[in-house]
Amino acid sequence: MSRIGTPLRKGATRMLLLGAGELGKEVALEAMRLGVEVVACDRYADAPAMQIAHRSHVFDMLDAGQVRSIILREQPDFIVPEIEAIATPELLELENEGFTVIPTARAARLTMDREGIRRLAAEELGLRTAAYRFADTEAELRAAATELGFPVVIKPVMSSSGKGQSTVRHEADLEAAWAVAQQGKRGREARVIVEAFVRFHTEITLLTVRTAQGTLFCPPIGHLQKDGDYVESWQPQPMSQVELEEAQRIAKAVTDNLGGRGIFGVELFLADDGVYFSEVSPRPHDTGMVTLITQNLSEFALHVRAILGLPIPNIDVPRPGASAAIRATETIHAPSFYGVADALKEPDTQLRIFGKPYSMPKRRMAVALALGDDVESARDKARRAAEVIDIR
Repeated sequence: MSRIGTPLRKGATRMLLLGAGELGKEVALEAMRLGVEVVACDRYADAPAMQIAHRSHVFDMLDAGQVRSIILREQPDFIVPEIEAIATPELLELENEGFTVIPTARAARLTMDREGIRRLAAEELGLRTAAYRFADTEAELRAAATELGFPVVIKPVMSSSGKGQSTVRHEADLEAAWAVAQQGKRGREARVIVEAFVRFHTEITLLTVRTAQGTLFCPPIGHLQKDGDYVESWQPQPMSQVELEEAQRIAKAVTDNLGGRGIFGVELFLADDGVYFSEVSPRPHDTGMVTLITQNLSEFALHVRAILGLPIPNIDVPRPGASAAIRATETIHAPSFYGVADALKEPDTQLRIFGKPYSMPKRRMAVALALGDDVESARDKARRAAEVIDIR
């Protein structure tokens, strides 16, 4: 777009975030740097993006009536989903009425549940994925796991940040895995996806940017997950040219089908027998927080530029870098962070403390970022910074 209005005045260019966590906060910051008025929405008060937005609203985003009411009141130029748990059928209706949903309402709908996106990738696009089944009951889960063979990975069809995910190696553990999936799901549906275990050597995120000028790729990001949630990420992840070209082909096939503008986090497995599609998020990805220190334009800056239709002349990674998640170990209201000075004493080290109003065990509360001469030195530095932070 060639025009951006003045915030809080008639003619403002307005972006409404559905989801106001740490990723939404960085999107809001980048949008505000370009003069965009930001409205942050979430299901709880004082979420990170709410603390900096021009306005905020707290409501149940799975309630279609409330979603519609807020959007009609705010009249945003862009509706930007930042989490999965949203009444996406209502977004489809609003898009049909002329609102712009990023990247599209269909993309938000398909990717909010693992069934939609897995069937698209494997059955419609013919991409290589893990073998999979779906189950609505514990009995169906047992049958699916027996058919696929152990180990299997079990995930709710709708969840985020690894919540509800288990790797099950023995039949005796299926009951516990079903309970974990039901506790970690978003929304009301009990359905889970059961996947055969892919024996991969590396898991990557390929940030894929759909712009008005075409599709761009960031250098690949390697990451380490524990219990389905990211622990560390680094950039660039070394890959052979054959692997990189196949990863880009897969990412482009999926994102071209989903359409729209913005950044997509495409998760892929690199195995000895090739590249496997895993998942896709139509928004900035948590593993992509490393780009806050590595890239000339972070994934959040790229997302906002793509949304606004602004040029992206180049994406560069001048030096290798890494991120390490900092998690809480207990439930605390208004937690404090200790050890910040120690974490920042090394050169080329940064912290992002998200400002979440309460912590709970395993909740991601901050991230350490570091540059190094190579990926391994950056990872070591980021881990050291993360380890000295004490949340209490």
